[in-house]
Amino acid sequence: MKFSRNNVERLIKGDEKAFELLVHTFSKKLFAYAISLSGDYSLSKDIVQEVFISTFEFRKRLDPNYSIESFLYRSVYNNYLNKYSQQKSFKALKEKYILTLNQLMSEASQNEDFEKNIKEISHAIDQLPKKCKEIFILSKKNGLTNIEIAEYLGISIKTVENQMTLAFSKIKKQLKGE
Repeated sequence: MKFSRNNVERLIKGDEKAFELLVHTFSKKLFAYAISLSGDYSLSKDIVQEVFISTFEFRKRLDPNYSIESFLYRSVYNNYLNKYSQQKSFKALKEKYILTLNQLMSEASQNEDFEKNIKEISHAIDQLPKKCKEIFILSKKNGLTNIEIAEYLGISIKTVENQMTLAFSKIKKQLKGE
């Protein structure tokens, strides 16, 4: 089924039936494309959902002369690139955090200050803002993934990622005495 120029014009005006048709027409194709890029089922679902949401939010900027299908595929690709870059930087920060913790543990066992360092880390965690602390504990103590935390707390994955980045940053500063 082709999504016609008339349907794009209806979508621009906010016609919900046109939006439903857009989702029905392209969701499976976009999901297949997203999964071919990411290889991750959950991430692909999120990408496609975000593309449809942003398409509806910014529908007034759509050009009916331009292919909506090309627009959607490009949006999926750009959204994937954004997520990939976020995951890459988050992974680097997480690795740095683990390295710092390992160094602290190593130093602690060498200096017999292990208990003191554990107290400092616990104190740094206790100083985190309430939501940030909750997310950090769910991740590090309970071993939940970002997706599981987001679903459990009813928040976006992006919020979980931002809060984890904030937690790592604040803990690192606290441990360095900044």
